[in-house]
Amino acid sequence: MRMRKKPNLEPRMAKCSNVLIGEPEAMRGRWQSLMPQAEALYLELGCGKGRFTAETAAQHPHVLYIAVERVPDAMVIAMERVCAMGLTNVYFIDGDAARLTELFAPSEVDRIYINFCDPWPGNRHAKRRLTHTDFLMRYRQVLSRKGAIHFKTDNKDLFEWSLFQFPKAGFILTEVTRNLHADGICGVMTDYEEKFHSMGTPINRCVGTVGPLLKLPKPSYLEH
Repeated sequence: MRMRKKPNLEPRMAKCSNVLIGEPEAMRGRWQSLMPQAEALYLELGCGKGRFTAETAAQHPHVLYIAVERVPDAMVIAMERVCAMGLTNVYFIDGDAARLTELFAPSEVDRIYINFCDPWPGNRHAKRRLTHTDFLMRYRQVLSRKGAIHFKTDNKDLFEWSLFQFPKAGFILTEVTRNLHADGICGVMTDYEEKFHSMGTPINRCVGTVGPLLKLPKPSYLEH
């Protein structure tokens, strides 16, 4: 479902232009210059309306947050949230996760958040899922040596499928849960997450930390 067009989008974006990176390619390898005192750089893929972005950044003022969003009508709300809270450690990119290696240098990112991404049901759309091995291998290129991916979804099928993808890309899985809020609210929620949690939908979560890539045995037909 397409998000309703926001009124006065361009002037609203302009008012928040100080947190929007217009030419992110030029920042590759020098994101730290935005916040030299930052202890780490965290990246969020698909920040939506930015509740998670803003509240998480507010809790960790010494971390630099870069939020990526492809839908300007959603991103403008996130930007307005960050500006209204007076946060100085959050910046936004109007971009695509497939271009991460063009935007970030090797080992430049310490953590990646993927919250409630499109599940792209059906085998023919599998490669579009942000937890597909192809994407995970891109993330490896920009993550630091002990970098990690924090993944949340309400989609059970996507979650179970993703649990097989992480190890194939050399990520070590921890904190795997299929009902994150079973014993009370755990961590910052997105707007989407709060809505579905209130409806009784279990939230799945896991953490994938960079580990060694598995060396698969060479097929026997290539040995001769």
